[in-house]
Amino acid sequence: MRLILIRHAASQHSQQGIIAEIHGCTGLTAMGVQQAQTLAKRLQQTHELDHCAALLTSPVLRACQTAELLKPVLGVADLIEDSNLCELLVGAADGMSNKAYREQYGEFAGPLAPNQAFAAGGESWAEFMQRVQTTLDQLAKTYANQTIVAVSHAGFIVGSMLKLFDIPRPGTGTWIDPSNTGLTEWQCVQNTWRLIRYNDEFHLKHQHLF
Repeated sequence: MRLILIRHAASQHSQQGIIAEIHGCTGLTAMGVQQAQTLAKRLQQTHELDHCAALLTSPVLRACQTAELLKPVLGVADLIEDSNLCELLVGAADGMSNKAYREQYGEFAGPLAPNQAFAAGGESWAEFMQRVQTTLDQLAKTYANQTIVAVSHAGFIVGSMLKLFDIPRPGTGTWIDPSNTGLTEWQCVQNTWRLIRYNDEFHLKHQHLF
């Protein structure tokens, strides 16, 4: 399987300082729409994903809007929503401001407190990492020997790096931060994963070419 993970384009919730899952997300910014359109033009010109067998997306609005803008150039009939591609589930914090969240819950410790839920009804870091691994395994099984594109979130892409390289927790001196519409590509052959590229953002740095 060839799996291309794409982080959604720039979203309104980030600009507004809002924690946004399904209910709190209000979609892409004007810049985000432009980013996704530029990526679509790149893919149309380079033909690098012409053999895409399926386009999957997180059901969160910002991811769906990004995927819809890419769909015409990928030549797929349907857009497949997969909730397993979501960011860490935030539960009751969906729609809260970052400030209000910190006042109520404090700082989320993530891997330093792996069994602590983000908020009531939300996931813990350990649950999220297990979901990432399970999802990757299922995709490799379902789409063996095919090329697929999945529009997801920064956390899921980071999680793929941590799980597939078996990194027990993020280092204290480094930061993995995929860009909006950046491409991260994995190849899985006979249960062996290989990282082909990480955060390919050529279209963002050279927009004049597209």
